[in-house]
Amino acid sequence: MRAESLETTSREAWRLARRQHGVVARRQLLALGFTSKAIRHRLAVGRLHPVWTGVYAVGRPQINREGHWMAAVLACGPEAMLSHRSAAALWGFGEETPGVFDISVARHSSVRRPGIRFHNRAGLWNRDMTSRLGIPVTSPVKTFLDLATVSGPITIERAINEADKLEVIDADSLRRALEDHPGQPGICLLRHVLDEHTFRLSDDELERLFRPLATAAGLPVPLTKVMVDKFEVDFFWPELGLVVETDGWRYHRTPSAQSRDALRFQRHVASGLTPLRFSHYQVKHEPRHVVEILRRTVAHIRRGHPALSQSK
Repeated sequence: MRAESLETTSREAWRLARRQHGVVARRQLLALGFTSKAIRHRLAVGRLHPVWTGVYAVGRPQINREGHWMAAVLACGPEAMLSHRSAAALWGFGEETPGVFDISVARHSSVRRPGIRFHNRAGLWNRDMTSRLGIPVTSPVKTFLDLATVSGPITIERAINEADKLEVIDADSLRRALEDHPGQPGICLLRHVLDEHTFRLSDDELERLFRPLATAAGLPVPLTKVMVDKFEVDFFWPELGLVVETDGWRYHRTPSAQSRDALRFQRHVASGLTPLRFSHYQVKHEPRHVVEILRRTVAHIRRGHPALSQSK
């Protein structure tokens, strides 16, 4: 290779490495015009440093976290991408297993690397593939589906909260997107977590379902949609000082909404009221829990109000 051509090729390799967080694959160097001899020479003189078989750090051996992710992807071939826990870590809403990279390959592959957990994914669609920070990775929706196959509901719930906070994807968008992935592994757990915390009833249906639960707990008919401490509340028993609020949207709550909720709770408590909060999902699907909490709360209130106990 002539000196002028070699210099141009070296510059191209350096630019490629900068885009890839300081790493390049052997196949990429060969495609740029490097010979095997030229690659061996650069390894010998310290211009290239092995990271994985066929993947090198350029210029210096130290690479950052993104460089390690990119190197792991490059080590597994041109159709590889981060997935599962590693993808969740790259998106910012999860943690990966220390010392292990989860890599999906969009075709069957027999390649194996120590420290890499392979997932053969011949059925991956283009919609499931994207990139973040220049690193090939599964889409947020696919990442959540994969994460649900290796994690429990608490981890998934935390990840949904974090993804919403980072504006990667919100709970409602994620739930709608699952309609395009019927029957995929992980979908049942993901739907359960999402439905539990984004499930919403209409005002009429909420009142229709909640009133019998209040009656079963020994409560009289409540006032509904009344102003208490300058806030509209869902259900109120003035004779007990009991306020019940319901919530059908747990995840997508702005800082201002959270501050207003805190102020509402503080004012109720400062006024000597007892505030309770149930999700719409609990009212619809966990009625025994709602009745039990209401019954125990009312018993506690009446123990502290002798006159109320006598009136019963």
